[in-house]
Amino acid sequence: MRLIHSVFLPLLTVIISASFASHADTSLDTGLTQFDHLYQTELGDVVSCQSQTESRHATCSSQLKNEGNAPFVLHHAHKTQKVFVLFHGLSDSPFFLTTVAQAIHSQGYNVLVALLPGHGKKNADQDMQDPELAMRWRNNVQEMIALAPEFGEQLYLGGFSTGGALSAQYILEHPGEVKGLLLFSGALALDSSVETMASIWGIKWLAKTLDGDYQSIGPNPFKYPSVARYSAFQLTDVIFSVRDLMKQQKPLDIAIFAAHSEADNTTPISGVKELMAYNKGENTLFLVDKKFAVCHADVVVNEAQIKQMNFDESQVAEILPCSIPSANPQHAEMLEAMNAFIRQH
Repeated sequence: MRLIHSVFLPLLTVIISASFASHADTSLDTGLTQFDHLYQTELGDVVSCQSQTESRHATCSSQLKNEGNAPFVLHHAHKTQKVFVLFHGLSDSPFFLTTVAQAIHSQGYNVLVALLPGHGKKNADQDMQDPELAMRWRNNVQEMIALAPEFGEQLYLGGFSTGGALSAQYILEHPGEVKGLLLFSGALALDSSVETMASIWGIKWLAKTLDGDYQSIGPNPFKYPSVARYSAFQLTDVIFSVRDLMKQQKPLDIAIFAAHSEADNTTPISGVKELMAYNKGENTLFLVDKKFAVCHADVVVNEAQIKQMNFDESQVAEILPCSIPSANPQHAEMLEAMNAFIRQH
């Protein structure tokens, strides 16, 4: 009997493990196929990016400016306990979430990084004037989240700037579905003058007129040269929706990690603090001290990414504060704090 146990039980464990791995691999393959199909609907014909590796699946298209603008998945060839779905900011691309995604992946989890509709394209004029743009963002968030069960068991959402606002909006609309939220320069508040203008009747029509022929090619290959005024007012709709939802519902009870620069004049930290005050779960706030003068868009980038940008300063007509990208000097500490948060939760 002892011999049977010593031989049979290890064999049974191997069989069960192999069976689970096979199922998980099939599930992940299905998820990657669905990921490509999602962006085929948005971008037309899609192809595998040249930067594809065993653990990185990226979806390219001739409509995109380059591969750095492509949506991607970092995976472990099987489902993981946690799965993270991340969304980038207004006018930029998945490139800006590269190091965040890599840090999460290195902890053993699958990560999906979305491309929001209207972004990363050679020609985005029609997208940035689309009255349905905010609804397309919302649909993209829902579609990406629908893929998550193929990649992991527990769902975590997050994003940079606008991506953070969209994540917060989804969590408030679907209480109990998401385990945790990661915010980087979360756009949960804008300058008071912008928010006041957003409530003026006809402001979106005026913004669309002022935008004119929107240019998507500029000095940064992974970001549009400017934020379309019209799309900025689409963002204010999302922010106002988040505030309304907080007034209407019971407090959240999730884990929240937020990284924000005290020098951020684009998205005041007040919005993030209001969400954290509303949350009954554990909050972790990583503040980049004002003395470092880190701009809104620079929180998520390090020196290596700055080199990859190869920013062409000759295309900038007037050098203003924050018009030239710069690495966050506390980038490594920020990711370390995020990793500790993920391990805890």
